[in-house]
Amino acid sequence: MADNEELLRVLDEQIVACRRCPRLVAYREKVAHEKRRAFRDWAYWGKPVPGFGDPHARLLILGLAPAAHGGNRTGRVFTGDRSGDFLFRALYKAGFANQPTSVNREDGLRLQGAYVAAAARCAPPDNQPLPIELQNCRSYLERELDILRPAAVLALGKIAWDAYFSLLKAGGTAISRAAHRFGHGAEADIATTGIRLFGVYHPSQQNTQTGRVTLAMYGKVLNRIGIFLNNADRSTLAKSPK
Repeated sequence: MADNEELLRVLDEQIVACRRCPRLVAYREKVAHEKRRAFRDWAYWGKPVPGFGDPHARLLILGLAPAAHGGNRTGRVFTGDRSGDFLFRALYKAGFANQPTSVNREDGLRLQGAYVAAAARCAPPDNQPLPIELQNCRSYLERELDILRPAAVLALGKIAWDAYFSLLKAGGTAISRAAHRFGHGAEADIATTGIRLFGVYHPSQQNTQTGRVTLAMYGKVLNRIGIFLNNADRSTLAKSPK
């Protein structure tokens, strides 16, 4: 049976080749052709951006979509933009990353026990994917969850939170979203999957530069996740046959 690394590699190839959403295909390629002046010497990625991280991650981190001049430029999710700078610094401080910076795919960044993906795999205009575009990407997230079987999911923002519940609903799991409202520090135990969902405000510049989100706020949630994962691992070991 193929291991997680091989299964994720095959899935990544399928994601990169995806052309399901004409609007997103046109936009990502237009941005890659026109570029931003500061990155005029870059060869933009300009394709869907696959997930990234530890193939045996216990934590899956779910973002919104690649940034037009971030992931759409570098080819790695949350790499090369201010949101990624904040996120990977927080993950580093919490022990989920080996370094606090994220510049390009070859910069040596490794995630430890964590895997990062996005609800939409292509950069959308105005950072706003349409419902049908999120639906078209849903199967990729579903397969990542099937491969990784994480104990926890961290949703970066309300769209990612809602995307996870939409996936559950599409899979036949009836859950009242009203009973699990999004907020920074929100938690929801999904009994049918055995996964605990955590929520934080998205690390966008709008949130980080205004102080709505701070590293300390992320640190508190990531610390809770670490404690939860440690307890979940101990519980699994206790139930294992002697």
